[in-house]
Amino acid sequence: MDFFDGSGNILIPKSVRPIIDCEESILGNKEGAKKQYRMGNLHIREYNEFYSLHVDKVDPRDNPLGHLIEDAPDVLIGLILASAIGIKMGRTYYNKINIEDKKILSSKGLVQASLATIGTYMLSRYISLTLKRKVNHIYSKDK
Repeated sequence: MDFFDGSGNILIPKSVRPIIDCEESILGNKEGAKKQYRMGNLHIREYNEFYSLHVDKVDPRDNPLGHLIEDAPDVLIGLILASAIGIKMGRTYYNKINIEDKKILSSKGLVQASLATIGTYMLSRYISLTLKRKVNHIYSKDK
């Protein structure tokens, strides 16, 4: 077993450390892990046979925006892009409807804008994760 993955995470077999006694966390991308834990800036992901560890520059529990900027800029870019597209779609829809219908149908525009926002964010995350996997695959072939 290699002790590093293509993303710079340290891999520790469960035979070395069978139990992690840290706080379980929902913050962070699980990347297929069963569970994830945080202890300060240490981010641990639990898989079936091993743990994956890395140190974040910013603890998301203390500074969520700083964590997005420093440790997960791809997520931040996805959120910004998704919000911009959602706002644009909402405004476009709102400006196209009649003045009488604006009070009634503005909720329909809000739903459309929300769906566009969610779809854009999911697409940007998919692209980001796909690119990371390809880079990791190329990196692991070089070893």
